[in-house]
Amino acid sequence: MKLKNKYILVVIYVLMIALCGCSKKQPQKIYRVGILAGNPFVTIIDGFKAKMAELGYVEGKNIVYDVHNLGFDPLGYDRVNKKFVEDKVDLIFAFPTEPAQSAKAATKGTNIPVIFAQAGLEGSNLIESIPKPGGNITGSRFPGPDIVVKRFEILLESAPDIKRLYVPYDKNYPIVAPALKKLRSAASFKDVILVELPVISSIEIQTDIENRMKSADIGVDAILLLPEILTQTPESWAIISRFAVEFKLPLVGSSPATVEKGGIFSYNVDPFESGRLAAEKTNKVLKGVPAGTIMVATPPSHLRINYKIAKELGLTVPEGLLSMADEVIR
Repeated sequence: MKLKNKYILVVIYVLMIALCGCSKKQPQKIYRVGILAGNPFVTIIDGFKAKMAELGYVEGKNIVYDVHNLGFDPLGYDRVNKKFVEDKVDLIFAFPTEPAQSAKAATKGTNIPVIFAQAGLEGSNLIESIPKPGGNITGSRFPGPDIVVKRFEILLESAPDIKRLYVPYDKNYPIVAPALKKLRSAASFKDVILVELPVISSIEIQTDIENRMKSADIGVDAILLLPEILTQTPESWAIISRFAVEFKLPLVGSSPATVEKGGIFSYNVDPFESGRLAAEKTNKVLKGVPAGTIMVATPPSHLRINYKIAKELGLTVPEGLLSMADEVIR
């Protein structure tokens, strides 16, 4: 009987130890996220981190970010993404199009998901479809072709006499071709000639502009930039904007920041908002939802008008445009 009682006590003691062990709080997982930025819109990262914090991811506590801001550096994208894979990060957040393409290629055959932001889907082969992107990827897209046509239409509302539109662009950028296709169609309908300049470097842009400046007729009435990185680098923008200022040409950039640096307006998605939308996708993935099953987000576009520059150029901005603008700089 005594042996039986001792046995029962031992069993109870073991069970109590086991229960105490189970009641102990398990160590919190620390997620490691690699972030690769390939354009100057670093506010995408700010929006991403801000939304992640709202969702409960505290940097340094339960999430660690490895941030690489490379600008325009295609070879660097592959190098960084390879490092992310070697480090076995939990997720890669890459933007815009080319860094996202590189991340997708680098993670092939792994279980590392990729979230993108401000990436063009047309012509990039990033996803299978917007509702079901497939594979290990999803994110927040950049509706490039539609935005380009809308910029063209807004430009003509303010400067209806434009007949020759200067369009320099990186001929190798993945989403340029579909954007050009739509722009060519829209320009033809409005009897506007596109003076296209396909290049691979800012030096080529400078050479072409210098040749135009030597001519009696520069051959263009306005400038519109496409959604690619080369023409938005500090070097290229300085060349293009100086040309626009000297010859009083309406200039439409391809980012919200350009409206403060010489552009007459910008019509674009908000980079900060794109980052927040990407964070929502990231949260779902980290909670176990396969990235390829999560619908790609399309952020809304916003119009910012630099009314001061428009007036200096002698342009009349219609009241309808001013009323629909999210911001008017006077």
